[in-house]
Amino acid sequence: MSSYHPFSTEDAVAYARSIPGFFREDAALACEEIGDGNLNLVFRIADPQRSKSLIVKQALPYAKVVGESWPLSLDRARIEREALEIQHRLCPDLVPAIYGGDNELAVTVMEDLSGHTIMRKGLIDGQRYDHFAEHIGRFIATTLFYTSDLGMNQQNKKLQAARFVNPDLCKITEDLIFEDPYRNADNNDFSEDIRHEAEKLWHDTELHLEAALLREKFLTHGEALLHGDLHTGSIFVTSESTKVIDPEFAYYGPIGFDLGAVIGNLLLNYAAQPGWSNSPAVLQERREWLLTTISSVWNHFEHHFRKLWDAEGGDFMFRTPGYQDLFMKKVLQDAIGFAGCKVIRRIVGLSHVADIETIVNDAHRQQAKVTALEIGKQLVKKGRSAASIGEVARWASTAAAKEEINA
Repeated sequence: MSSYHPFSTEDAVAYARSIPGFFREDAALACEEIGDGNLNLVFRIADPQRSKSLIVKQALPYAKVVGESWPLSLDRARIEREALEIQHRLCPDLVPAIYGGDNELAVTVMEDLSGHTIMRKGLIDGQRYDHFAEHIGRFIATTLFYTSDLGMNQQNKKLQAARFVNPDLCKITEDLIFEDPYRNADNNDFSEDIRHEAEKLWHDTELHLEAALLREKFLTHGEALLHGDLHTGSIFVTSESTKVIDPEFAYYGPIGFDLGAVIGNLLLNYAAQPGWSNSPAVLQERREWLLTTISSVWNHFEHHFRKLWDAEGGDFMFRTPGYQDLFMKKVLQDAIGFAGCKVIRRIVGLSHVADIETIVNDAHRQQAKVTALEIGKQLVKKGRSAASIGEVARWASTAAAKEEINA
């Protein structure tokens, strides 16, 4: 019989005490639940006298946003922990340390990042993170190169891929990102003031074709071990530090997907900026920073990925002149298309983003949704023809210009 049960705060404290050498035996530990409790329980356990703390995270067997009718495998906790261990080994400065865990209890114990801010919140507050593009570009390049056929033994890669088969969490992505927004699905969730825009998605066959091609890539292209859900709510930041968390959606998929997730979330914040910027000058400055950051994310990723390939890519055929350039072009185009799918899903699908949903002004909130959908459609439809990352800025700027016409 399984010993699994959802943790209480007392259970979390008891488990934290079992981590060898972390807390003193007689420490008076304080515990607070800090997660939203939708997919996981998250507890912060601290010894205030010694200024030591850690995080205990436990997976729940279903998605609370839907209810027990949406069961989820508890094996995702193992997948998340093993993905974090791999990512921390490859990028120790960009991923929290793992202190322990239990597969049967679906528990992971990790470094506390309380000194950091969730990036989504920071962007809403108007903060700039000038090291972020280099950090996240290096994280994606390093973790994906060394878990791909380019950077690891190809037979070992197959064995590793078998450990990250993640059907339940992949099913969420397959439905919510690559299918539901394009039809009248029960799980769709959008406000009535954009119903016309949402319904246009259901009849746009050009958009459906491109989304279908991207869906195929997600289903079939097991290129590298992805984070799988790399949005700005899964990134902790300070002005000097970036930490990537929550890879419970990790699986072997297309390299462009994680890049697309980051780009798409920066674009959602871009679309939301009229609701957060208190003057035209601030609006222009913030939007220019976001577009520059998007370009820099790609440029840092490409630089680090090519550098690793040149230095450590051992496959003879993959060194054929011209192959690397074609590969990188494909990754860029995939990333742009995936970014568009991510944007569209966050506007009309299940689970929205605070960047837009918490805008107080009704008109600004509605316009942000319309702008985001316009950007998303452009990226999905034009991704396969993109020649450079600079085109993303041009398409986003064009969509934003329509705001002034409609205002």
